[in-house]
Amino acid sequence: METLVEDFLQFLRHERGQSDNTAKTYAALLGKFTTWAASQKLTDWASVELKHLMAFLQHERARPRLDEPPESTQRLSGESVYLEIAALRAFYRFAENEKILPLNIAENLSLPRRWKRLPKALSNDEIEKLLKPETPATENTLCDQAVLELAYASGLRLSELKNLRLEQLHLEAGFINVIGKGNKERVVPVGRTAVDALQRFLGQGRPKLVTPKSPANVFLSQRGTPFAAVTLWLRIKKRVQRADIERNITPHMLRHSFATHLLEHGADLRVIQELLGHASIGTTEIYTHVTRNRLREVHRKFHPRAQAESPQGR
Repeated sequence: METLVEDFLQFLRHERGQSDNTAKTYAALLGKFTTWAASQKLTDWASVELKHLMAFLQHERARPRLDEPPESTQRLSGESVYLEIAALRAFYRFAENEKILPLNIAENLSLPRRWKRLPKALSNDEIEKLLKPETPATENTLCDQAVLELAYASGLRLSELKNLRLEQLHLEAGFINVIGKGNKERVVPVGRTAVDALQRFLGQGRPKLVTPKSPANVFLSQRGTPFAAVTLWLRIKKRVQRADIERNITPHMLRHSFATHLLEHGADLRVIQELLGHASIGTTEIYTHVTRNRLREVHRKFHPRAQAESPQGR
């Protein structure tokens, strides 16, 4: 069963152009099913029936979460169940199209309603605190500053930041080429402040980090190697703590802030979609909900009759 899963993962990487992170997610989700199937004496995919998929999902809904003690009453979230069903459906669609399995039994699994989580953006005060340059300026603080300025100025994903290479920079012209999900390339403008931070790092910080074996990645660790995602995430987290920002802030929140603040200042949704590298406008539209919430909040706070109005309004 694992061999066929590996064939599916190779298909995702090489034919669909999916990222390593996507492939790893599918591998983990389908790995849960193959482990459960082995416990049920199911040795090949041809012997799996719809009733087995249903039983597996029921098992997943009932078991405690892996990060909780066995006696915990916390159960798998609807989001996790959604992802497991989506993984099974994608796998079976591949197996049917490749004539490996005669029937796609997973197409009869209905996806639960997926509630969209509204992205959290930083306030202007938090942005000011986070982007205030640290002193003294060292190779590491200059690197952190350039990462944060670029993340907020251009809305890059964490993976795009850590994989960014020198040849993708066109700082004199004020833009960079970004290789996003599915190896799709997009051009993203970079503001003057972020350009200045990058140029300071490239001139004063990066040369001190480079070793004979260093690649052409823009951002390098203390050892002169490319950042692993978790290492870069921890660097940003420590910077947040030093900036005296109390709430938990993730690297992705800078991307959300980039999109939210653009929309709040009148940017067109299609432009934001292009800048973020979203394949579908539907993914970008979630930011319109954030803006509407912000408008309601401003209205309640500043309109003289907002508190007195009934919920239905007039």
